[in-house]
Amino acid sequence: MTTLTEVDALADRAHAGQTDKTGVPYVEHVRAVAAGLEPLGPHLAMAGLLHDVIEDTPWTAEQLRAAGVPDRVVSVVEAVTNTPGTAYEEKIRRITADPDATLVKIADNAHNSRSDRAAALPPDQRERFAAKYRAARETLWAAADPEHVATILRIVNPELLQELGSRRDAGHGNPLRGPDRRET
Repeated sequence: MTTLTEVDALADRAHAGQTDKTGVPYVEHVRAVAAGLEPLGPHLAMAGLLHDVIEDTPWTAEQLRAAGVPDRVVSVVEAVTNTPGTAYEEKIRRITADPDATLVKIADNAHNSRSDRAAALPPDQRERFAAKYRAARETLWAAADPEHVATILRIVNPELLQELGSRRDAGHGNPLRGPDRRET
């Protein structure tokens, strides 16, 4: 399985019949994540398509490899897969150890943070998720190339570009050049 089209078909089969919290077919979420990663290369887009397969379907990493999914793609999927008993904040820190996994999680976070998706949730759930995803972005964005973050956001959730820009205004450096690393 070496093409993006083949991996898309696998993701479609794996998530068949699943819906997200808003009732939309789940495959639409993974396709949106993949779309944000596609400019950064086919392996990242493949990982975006498969990022929830191990976590939310019967598929295992071994089955993905046996199906011909490149090993690096499977490794990224494993890196973003929830581990039972691991706190969300720890999961996010663990993900940042892998630059590609970080980008996949940034795209996932961006899609999960879309206001049009959140609007379909009950207010208490919407507020809880918004706070959780905002806190995760602080860690994820700090660990990634700012140009890559901006590329993903332009495609997946342009609303977040304003938040990325405000990081610069808060002293986090230019989001398109990276943090200001001048010594003081």
